Amino acid sequence: MKNIQPELFFTYTLNNAPWGERVARILAAAIQAVEPGESVSRHIHREKDILFVGERSYDLASYRQILVIGAGKAGAPMASATVRLLGNRFIAGVVIVKEGHVNLAQVSEPVQGLSIFEASHPIPDERGAQATQRMMELASQTTPEDLVICLISGGGSALMTSPAPGITLADLQSLTSTLLACGADIQEINILRKHLDQVKGGGLARLAAPAELVTLILSDVIGDPLDAIASGPTVSDTTTFANACLVLDKYKIWEQVPDSIKKHLQGGQRGEQAETPKPGDNLFNKAYTRIVGNNNQAAQAALEQARQEGFQTMLLTTYLQGEARHAGRFLASIARQIATSGQPLNRPACLVAGGETTVTLSGDGLGGRNQELALASVTDLDGIQDVALITLATDGGDGPTNAAGAIVTGDTLRRARMLDLNPVDYLRHNDAYHFFKPLGDLLMPGATQTNVNDLAFIFAF
Repeated sequence: MKNIQPELFFTYTLNNAPWGERVARILAAAIQAVEPGESVSRHIHREKDILFVGERSYDLASYRQILVIGAGKAGAPMASATVRLLGNRFIAGVVIVKEGHVNLAQVSEPVQGLSIFEASHPIPDERGAQATQRMMELASQTTPEDLVICLISGGGSALMTSPAPGITLADLQSLTSTLLACGADIQEINILRKHLDQVKGGGLARLAAPAELVTLILSDVIGDPLDAIASGPTVSDTTTFANACLVLDKYKIWEQVPDSIKKHLQGGQRGEQAETPKPGDNLFNKAYTRIVGNNNQAAQAALEQARQEGFQTMLLTTYLQGEARHAGRFLASIARQIATSGQPLNRPACLVAGGETTVTLSGDGLGGRNQELALASVTDLDGIQDVALITLATDGGDGPTNAAGAIVTGDTLRRARMLDLNPVDYLRHNDAYHFFKPLGDLLMPGATQTNVNDLAFIFAF
């Protein structure tokens, strides 16, 4: 278990504000609540040779072999908890995690038969492709007398990749970059991934059949749709090739798509490529899936800690979506409402919003959706006494940066002007990172090894 210490979240403002330690404890509680190993342990346990997973039970002694596979940022601690529980019944496993997320100390000691590979995220790389090939080979050796436990968490779509025949890894890398830049949300990106990859959209379940299949999921998708989390490798897929093409239509990016991908998608629309397995397919008769952690769990833990710290609390939503800069101004308006009218809560107040926004790139700066959301609120919060807006990527990394988010108060704009930092200019260039870094107000907890979307906090003291 990784203990998340409040000190990890200190910034210049949190270090110097009288309320800083209380806020840091609230942030730490949110992350601790979705620690992957603990999340797995809450949902599975063993009594002698019977493994209980939710309402299901499995006689471990009845299986020829038990395999563990999976991918995601939380893969190492999820694998540690699972393999520890299986004990001598465990035979072999392949788990793929984001680079820097292995932390083998989390797995206590390297386990014989368990291979943990690092790969790139959010753009897939050759390491991920090679590790996925190892996983596919392991899964394809199963019989009806085997049990496969699949561990899925956020980031799995990029980490676990096996391009469909005729498509190269470079083609998928190019498409992923285009989709991230155009503002497509994660559900839309995953619709395309499922129709361009051999393991996504139920593909991994197909490989593992006819074994018994159990999937444990730490969800990073709003609403926890099983077929969208890590592109649904072990569940049925409700989307089609036609849906995938509509995403490219919506963002008008057909001309930026590699020819091999165009050919594959258009062929799929004409019925020349096999569709992903759909609900009701016999393939899933021996498959069981369970969510072990999600955004709501983290948000509720934050609210509980906030109540212990003396705040009035409210969960605004766990479905926050849309452009990050629009969301930032909206959340800032709520902080202003509290300051001027005491609605929807009187001070001291803590309101939490969870979800995942998007950024449509128009500049060449550095940042991520959480930092951009915070930056968009700076002007609107200017001068408001004793309020703060804090954004946090629960995995500890926001976009291609080493920051997880940022903190904004009514004093941020004044401090920025002293350093000749104009938030409007930085927002125009999508350069939130370089706005907050000189202020010392980037949240930089490091890799948390979990991932359940993002959280935004509104505080009024």
